[in-house]
Amino acid sequence: MTNTIPFTRKAFASSILLWMRTDQPRQQGIEHWKGPHSKIISATPGMDEYRQIHLAAENPGLWPAAPGIETAIPADRRIDGVADVTFQSVFSPLIGRKQTRLAYADEINVFRRTLLYAGPPNSTRWYDVARGNQTGARALVFLRRREGVGTRRFRRYFTDEFVPALATAAALTELRTEVFMPWNEKLWDSPDVAHDNPADQRLHASVMLGFADASARSSFFDSVAIAKLSDELSAFASAAHAYEVSEALTYVTDGAVLPHYARN
Repeated sequence: MTNTIPFTRKAFASSILLWMRTDQPRQQGIEHWKGPHSKIISATPGMDEYRQIHLAAENPGLWPAAPGIETAIPADRRIDGVADVTFQSVFSPLIGRKQTRLAYADEINVFRRTLLYAGPPNSTRWYDVARGNQTGARALVFLRRREGVGTRRFRRYFTDEFVPALATAAALTELRTEVFMPWNEKLWDSPDVAHDNPADQRLHASVMLGFADASARSSFFDSVAIAKLSDELSAFASAAHAYEVSEALTYVTDGAVLPHYARN
């Protein structure tokens, strides 16, 4: 299947996977992330967009059960949220190191584990699927490459087969994709916060899916098209963790810091 959907490439992007501290109320951590912590991140120079992806507290996994693929999200690795950042250039992270140090120091106040995944330059894609339709519900899907499948083969399948199949399975209002470079703890080695990430738990790509409402999201994952796609996916991926998104909050857009986050 050839991808014919128009898209915009982003110069550089990263996704920081976040787990809230368990020795304090989850909502307390979320409010700190939405408030004081967001101000630190938003002040980082060189950003194109900064968006917080809040994941529902109960997230067993939206992707339907499929032979050979882990679709049930393990409770001990279940993510609470993702900090999605796109930069204006591949050099932008270098000029934001002062704010990064402040973010490092503040993480202990809210998170117990943080893992940064970055995409190769110009590999992150935002697809033009909205056509003026509003997003009322989202799902965030992470894939783990099957052992024995090479990186190039996996990425080719992801871009040319998997993503177009998702786009034709339903009327999406948002479609963003990211493939990840090999995970390296040194890219985000904040103190006093865990960064454990065993090789068999690492992730290799993500897809953000937007829907008109929660009903449309449920119908999408229950569809025959997704069941068929799962059969094909099993040759390339060993896990498909599909999270229900509770909120997507934008703090920086087109390089400008918003006076208050936008729900969009």
